[in-house]
Amino acid sequence: MTTRRDFLWKTAASAGLLAGGFPASSATRKTLLILGGTRFLGPEIVDAAKASGWTITLFNRGKTNPGLFPDLEKLQGDRNGDLKSLEGRAWDAVVDTSGYVPRQVKASATLLAPRVSQYVFISSISVFSDLSKPGVDETGPVAILEDPAVENVGEGTYGGLKALCEKAAEAAMPGRVTNVRPGLIAGPNDGTDRFTYWPVRVARGGEVLAPDAPEDLVQFIDVRDLATWIVKTIDTKTMGVFNATSAPLRMGEVLDACKAAGGGDARFTWVEAAFLAAQKVEEWSDLPVWTSPAGSDAGAGRVSNARAVAKGLAFRPVKATAKDTLDWWKTLPKERTSKLKSGLSPEREAEVLAAWHEAQAKKPPKAG
Repeated sequence: MTTRRDFLWKTAASAGLLAGGFPASSATRKTLLILGGTRFLGPEIVDAAKASGWTITLFNRGKTNPGLFPDLEKLQGDRNGDLKSLEGRAWDAVVDTSGYVPRQVKASATLLAPRVSQYVFISSISVFSDLSKPGVDETGPVAILEDPAVENVGEGTYGGLKALCEKAAEAAMPGRVTNVRPGLIAGPNDGTDRFTYWPVRVARGGEVLAPDAPEDLVQFIDVRDLATWIVKTIDTKTMGVFNATSAPLRMGEVLDACKAAGGGDARFTWVEAAFLAAQKVEEWSDLPVWTSPAGSDAGAGRVSNARAVAKGLAFRPVKATAKDTLDWWKTLPKERTSKLKSGLSPEREAEVLAAWHEAQAKKPPKAG
């Protein structure tokens, strides 16, 4: 079975120096380096940082969306060994959106440590070794890999590698790291369709297979809310570890918001988790966002975000995320929108719904 963790990885970027070696602060110019910066979260961080007055440099391979941000300084290199363009340069802060193995993070953080005062690493709530119970906070135990030298980012390694990346950053820059742990990131320009499945499917109308019960709890965060808060942590020099996700939301609330955003005649049929499992319908991948309240990831929709909220993390209404995601989807070419990358196909959904209705019809009537 594809777990929430597996799906995250699958369908899962010079200033003067102080005497202590850190960039000199300036009331008129504050400098930010982004490792990555050209895909989904990265561009939103760029926009939020621009709005906050940062002078931005991008470091990446120049292969993904190379035409973005022609007004920004761009340094070319590779996290897998070519950091030469970063040598001898200094910035006030760095945001690492593209580190997936500890070797990469160790190399960049060690190189930049003498010339950067804050290192923001984008991690994941997949670092937790146990999400079976609700309320996990930043002190929860993290996954430990049998082979810490492994660099195959895949099933069983994604969370453990992210945990090691966090440690690598902190080892290189103790007390100067902000480890940000989002869960599912939603919103326009998501290339995985993980959240997008729901507003698109609901807008199509008709009978919609909905997972388990309207009261089941889920969590995600709009990419723009996450980016705004990441920049806030730099503006305020906020260090530490933070679970950056929404408060728990009812799945029924999410689907109602999708319907309000897109209109249409969608009708939700809530199919029990046990029946879905028997039909080999997988939580999180076949039915994105949702995890079974009785499964090994039962607490994934109830992770504590109190620490981040206390530092200013805020959220827009779910309806706004759904509407903006749907509006973006409608601008894409037909070859892109012909098939969602996540979620049940229309044929598979109809098959499961038919089996559910058949099973319900065979149930004896309730007494009384």
